[in-house]
Parts: sequence; C-alpha cells; structure tokens
Amino acid sequence: MNLTKLNIIIIGSVLMILLAACGEETTKSADKEEATENKTIEMGQINWAENIAVTNMWKVILEEKGYNVNFNLLDMGTTMAALAGDELDIALEVWLPVQDQHYYKQYKDKVNFSESVWYENAKVGLVVPTYMEDINSIEDLNANKKLFEGEITGFDPGAGTMTVTEEMIKEYGLDYELLPSSEPAMLEEIKQAVKNEEPIVAPLWSPHRIFSEVELKYLEDPKKVFGGVEKIHYVTRQGFSDDYEEVSGWFKNWKMDDDAIGTLMTSVNNAEKPIEGARKWVKENQDLVDQWIK
Repeated sequence: MNLTKLNIIIIGSVLMILLAACGEETTKSADKEEATENKTIEMGQINWAENIAVTNMWKVILEEKGYNVNFNLLDMGTTMAALAGDELDIALEVWLPVQDQHYYKQYKDKVNFSESVWYENAKVGLVVPTYMEDINSIEDLNANKKLFEGEITGFDPGAGTMTVTEEMIKEYGLDYELLPSSEPAMLEEIKQAVKNEEPIVAPLWSPHRIFSEVELKYLEDPKKVFGGVEKIHYVTRQGFSDDYEEVSGWFKNWKMDDDAIGTLMTSVNNAEKPIEGARKWVKENQDLVDQWIK
C-alpha cells in the first residue's frame, strides 16, 4: 500500500469517527429535549390570593428541581373539567367537606382528590366590618336589608363558596341578591367600604391576607350552611402519581400553618411580580420546603 492510499484511509476513518460522535451528540440532545418535555407540569391557577401564592411557590420549588411548570389561569369549574380531560396535571386548591362538595360528587370518579391536606384550619363564611357592632349573625341580615341595600358582594361565579352562599340565602330565607364579580374587585369594594365606614357583607375565607389589612368579623352561622372547619386538598388527573412519582410524594408531604401561608401571601403580594415574592419566601423558608421534598 502506498503512502497516498494510507492517508486516504486514515482521513476517512477520522471522518467516520467524527460523524459518529456528532450523531451521538445529536441523539443525546434530542433525548435531553424529550426528557425536559416529559417533565413539564400543567398546573391550574385561579385568581385567588392564596392560590396565586401557592402556585407560584410550587413553580419555584419544582423548577429548581428541573421540572417545567406552566400555569393555566382558569375558573374552578373549567379547572375540574380540564383535569378530568387530562388537559391539566394538577390543581392545588379544593376545599372540603363543604365548599367544593359538588365538584367532589361530580368528579370523584374522574380525577384524584388527595387524601392528604396542606391546610387544616380553613374557615368560610359571611363577613362584615367589625364596626358593625349590631350585625353578628346571618340571622340579623333580613332585619337590616335596607342598610346593605339587599346585596351581598361576591366574587367568581364558579367558586364553590359562591354556590354555598346561594344555598345559604335560600336556607335563611334572605331577601338578598348575591352579586358576582372577581376576588380582586370584591376585595377593593371591602377596602373602600371600610375606609369610608360604610356597610358591606361578603363571603370570605381564611387563610386570606385581607384580614391583616382591614378589620373584619365572621357572622355566626347557626344553621352551619358554610360548615365548620374546612380542609384544603389538591387534585390531580388520573395517572399523575405514576407519571410523576417523585413530585407526587412531595405534594403528599406538603403542610402549611397560619404563619407559613400568611408570610407567603404577604411576600407574593408585596413583590413586583408574584414569582419574585414566592422565590424570596422559598429562600427564607428552605428548612420547611426541605421537609416536603425530602
């Protein structure tokens, strides 16, 4: 074999090795891209203060662990339908046993309601400003219809609490109209009424940051239409725990008390962007977060 042929063979071999390496690198890149896509979680989000807080918190936690999280801003009814249709992976806020019971009855065989709860002392009811000293029970409302102009200031029409409030109006025989809007609009009306020391009655829930901003009180509910202590669950599409076994375990460990949810909501509310407030809170509460993702 002469020198020229030998050089050609060597060069050809080198080129084959380089092409094989490039192909292997392309395959690895494609595999990595596919793995990233498979780690994308579609999360439902509702425009409620505590929901914005916890969804952004989990986005920070999960993305630090290599997952992608997409938010889907929906109302409660659409959220449940999307979970049942496998269009969403998870939604973080379902109130049981009373507020969202109709969603539980409708979807209990189509989605997975968590057995574990992340907040155990939730409360729901009608509130009025504390300066309304003579209004202390739902039963006081009909006698003061003129004072409130026969209106209960509400929020999202698809919310479980709004449905329960409609049931409460019937149960107590109230000659009142429940006015739907949005949570931000309802909160603004409450703040303006308190600022001007005007009467207002609205359905609200704890935990909520509004209680740290204005002085409100729950009206007594002798007939227990709003129930007693509510617990907050999360809900997933069927098959989520199999597809995301690690993440499913983290959510089962998730627990928050009044201080934790209160400081999170404040941090998110005070930040220029919710995600920035959530990131700050996660950094300051890493010991608690580590208990969830152990």
